[in-house]
Amino acid sequence: MGGFLLAWQEGPLGLAMRTSPLAYPVAETLHIIGFTLLIGPIVALDLRLLGFGRTLPVAALARLVLPVAIGGFALAVCMGLLLFSADAAHVAINPSFRIKLVLIGLALLNVALLHLGVWRDVATWHGVVPARARIAAVLSLVFWLGALTAGRLIAYF
Repeated sequence: MGGFLLAWQEGPLGLAMRTSPLAYPVAETLHIIGFTLLIGPIVALDLRLLGFGRTLPVAALARLVLPVAIGGFALAVCMGLLLFSADAAHVAINPSFRIKLVLIGLALLNVALLHLGVWRDVATWHGVVPARARIAAVLSLVFWLGALTAGRLIAYF
């Protein structure tokens, strides 16, 4: 795996990310915008599932925020790959980076389980959020905010 990462890092993309005066800062800025567009809407929806803003219908809020979150996730991943290419061999062994990836994986699993399970009946909730959805909301907050924190700590390890 180390050979692949080193080749990625030393390839044209990694070289461009390290040598261009704009590539890394632009990718980093877009990465931050991406995770902002992801985390903000997800936190709003999770808080609604936990009982805040009870006057907002869950399904209507979800229709509004989930496309924004999906777009933010796509932007964050694309820009994250560019940032990773600048120093792939070193970042890959960073404990904060590894924790970030695990937390993102757990968050995505949580989303999948929610949407394949209790979310299928969201139209019938009528203001009463099932316990499984509330548990998923708490896990979502822990996983996404944990991934955000771990990502920030990459620079320090």
